[in-house]
Amino acid sequence: MKLGVLTVPLQGMPAEEAFAYLSGLGVTSVELGTGGYTNKNHCDPDILLADESKIDALKASLEKYNLTVSALSCHGNPIHPNKEIAAGYHKAFVDSCKLAQKLGVDTIITFSGCPGDSPDAKYPNWVTCAWPSDYGEVLNWQWNEVLIPYWKEAVKIAASYGVKYIAFEMHPGFCVYNPASLLRLREAVSPMLGANFDPSHLIWQGMDPVVALKELKGAVYHFHAKDTYVDPYNKAKNGVLDTGSYGSLLDRSWSFRTVGYGSNLEVWKDMMATLRLIGYDGAVSIEHEDGLMSVKEGLEKAIAFMKDVIITEQPAAMWWA
Repeated sequence: MKLGVLTVPLQGMPAEEAFAYLSGLGVTSVELGTGGYTNKNHCDPDILLADESKIDALKASLEKYNLTVSALSCHGNPIHPNKEIAAGYHKAFVDSCKLAQKLGVDTIITFSGCPGDSPDAKYPNWVTCAWPSDYGEVLNWQWNEVLIPYWKEAVKIAASYGVKYIAFEMHPGFCVYNPASLLRLREAVSPMLGANFDPSHLIWQGMDPVVALKELKGAVYHFHAKDTYVDPYNKAKNGVLDTGSYGSLLDRSWSFRTVGYGSNLEVWKDMMATLRLIGYDGAVSIEHEDGLMSVKEGLEKAIAFMKDVIITEQPAAMWWA
């Protein structure tokens, strides 16, 4: 496995400066944002696809600092009920696929998206209940009329540009938010669809990341190293479905944390061991979204922590067996 970083939190730095900084900390791969909800300051498809020399310059900069690109990230909602909004996220996806081909990257990270509750809806509608029965009807319409048809066409587009893997971040608010929903869409569409496994979004939902990894064996295409702290008092008081501001850290039931500040060392070692057990040997990409730390402190603490737990070499022969 390779130690990586999503460079988006360093958006205030020019790309080359960010690459030099991360390389100096021992990072060997980067995940680059290319639009959608994701900042694209370091890798803007509109600029790069219009000028081949800029693509060459980006490649040269990466090579200079001995960095590979693990994935291009264009998190978005391409099935948003507002057609104009959906079209913007779809364009970000298509442009990311085009750029992936130019950069020799085979993995695109995004969200599954979430439509509304009908063709006339204005806003996404995330269904989480089986009753009343209206919700089941909405869910069936979303999946059969919007979600599955969209991704059947999207995988064709991605494949035409040489993309091998579309890695969904399982995120509440979108149709794919847990292993069951990811595997359902994968089965309905294509094995090209898999997970960008981010344990932070699973922890607060009450899932065990190790169990979820085993459930997704063969379908984990990228990994985000990000943690979540669940506040036992606020959870006991209000549960985990927290719509409060991310900035209200003291009052929230859960908050994102730098790795090691939500789950202990043993949990992260178990996740790394399980990644090896299920055959994953790609990037472990640190994502900084900790409201308690600066970007610099959060990234540097996360890099130091992950160096201690990530498995980077192939296993030795079992001479004792």
